[in-house]
Amino acid sequence: MVETVRLNSSCAYRGARTCARIRQLTGLVLFLLCWPLPGITAGATPGAAAVATAHPLATAAARATLRAGGNAFDAAVSIAAALAVVEPASSGLGGGGFWLLHRARDGFEVMIDARERAPLAARADMYLDNDANPLPRLSLDGPLAAAIPGTPAALAHMARRYGRLPLSQTLAPAIRLARNGFVVTPRYRRLARLRLKALRASPAAAEVFLRDGVAPDEGFVVRQSDLAVVLERIVRQGRAGFYAGETAKELVGGVRAAGGIWRLEDLSAYHVVERAPVTGRYGRLRITSASLPSSGGIVLLQMLNILADYDLPSQPRTSRDHLLIESMRRSYRDRARFLGDSDFVSVDVRGLLSQEHAVQLRAGINPRAASTSDTLPGAVPSSRGTNTTHFSVIDRQGNRVAATLTVNYAFGSGFVPPGTGVLLNNEMDDFVLKPGVPNLYGLVGNEANAIAPGKRPLSSMTPTFLESPDAVVILGTPGGSRIITMVLLVTLEVARGRGGTQDWVALPRFHHQYLPDVVQFEPRAFHQAEIDALRRLGHRLKSRKRAYGNMQIVAWNKQTNRLDAASDPRGEGAVWIERRREAP
Repeated sequence: MVETVRLNSSCAYRGARTCARIRQLTGLVLFLLCWPLPGITAGATPGAAAVATAHPLATAAARATLRAGGNAFDAAVSIAAALAVVEPASSGLGGGGFWLLHRARDGFEVMIDARERAPLAARADMYLDNDANPLPRLSLDGPLAAAIPGTPAALAHMARRYGRLPLSQTLAPAIRLARNGFVVTPRYRRLARLRLKALRASPAAAEVFLRDGVAPDEGFVVRQSDLAVVLERIVRQGRAGFYAGETAKELVGGVRAAGGIWRLEDLSAYHVVERAPVTGRYGRLRITSASLPSSGGIVLLQMLNILADYDLPSQPRTSRDHLLIESMRRSYRDRARFLGDSDFVSVDVRGLLSQEHAVQLRAGINPRAASTSDTLPGAVPSSRGTNTTHFSVIDRQGNRVAATLTVNYAFGSGFVPPGTGVLLNNEMDDFVLKPGVPNLYGLVGNEANAIAPGKRPLSSMTPTFLESPDAVVILGTPGGSRIITMVLLVTLEVARGRGGTQDWVALPRFHHQYLPDVVQFEPRAFHQAEIDALRRLGHRLKSRKRAYGNMQIVAWNKQTNRLDAASDPRGEGAVWIERRREAP
């Protein structure tokens, strides 16, 4: 059984029951139980540091911070700020995300919820026409698509509560990068071309991110002097450097002048929230992952809970993949039916992750035939890629961070309020605009994820720690609705003791999200014989032309005290592993 311990918005203990069940699975003993935070790791330390990020310049920023005496939390601030400059298509000060922390000295674990919030003037029907149908692109392009950002508040919160170094040190690499510029890469150019229309519609965005109205050539240097000024205000004033004063006035003035609904009160009212992660066990692994308003941890643990009764290693390849697909289908169905911001709606997390619920879901799986999503109990009717970032870091003491940050779609809303350099997100599209109508990533939902003033939209971001007596794995990835299944596939490999960090980030991927009722897969995920076999079981399959995801993994082998790290070959990231002789 997988259960959770939930904390309220002030991280106070609300109580939890403890349940243990031991089951023999062909030599693999399965323990699934719940315990209150803090975590269980104590004693041993890696004695060195390791970092994996989606951009070499962010990795370099972390390296400088760690060498200056910073801890993993300081490094996380430097990474996030650097990525906000050099990876504007995926994250930034105008976005948000989730930061999963483990503090080595006492095992304390917490999720920093820096998810964006709906403006206080937001309405459930704000993107619908007179016939209650979503208006095209309104929740995707321009300032009306932007929720209130959380990343700047997270930077200040992390530095104040968990870091050792002042923001003047941890933000210094990002400020230099903003002033001196970074070189356009093929990935930047491809994504800028994808969002050309939205970027052109915002003169301030076009001035920074385009060149003469088109995507800049590779090698062009992008400089962001206005963004450097905002970062310097955060250095001097902390959170108030973004959410009050001159920056706040410029943000709100620019948004409202272009048709948005932000108010100064939206910014002053924004605060990060410390929440308990969701935790569970699968085999010898302890899993710690993101809690609501991220669906990631709940859906991940629910899939593992369904799969717990199957001896997956002994299954033929097609049978194993069939069971994985069916567990994905049912868990994403529950996501669509029940999940939303738990500060606004009641979500029975304990029930969703109970053994009884897993038994019910498992009972509906036919090992010899695919289910049909629209015939599942409680089916949600449907009327019909991906830009986020992740980084993983561990320091010499064993403090660790898994953080997944986003602006939602490539270059977010495409809108920059003049004078700020801050590219705003389009996270409002992650709400349910109308029950049963899919969003950008094809996800459907119900009223639990409807727009409300101050509410945080449901997310799929899944920063995760995997821990066994022998090892710690820190992982996560961008990928929109496919994030959770990417983390699932790696978790199963780690549980089997197969491969290493390079194998895990390169693992071919497949995905089912309940609706649309189709298995999406990367070109290398299945051989033709496997495709034919899954189709005979009744699955609909669709090969994606382009690979997806950009996973970043750090692993610590506690038996050998060796660190390893890997950056997804699909991206342009970089890793750094400290040599022990480098430590002061």
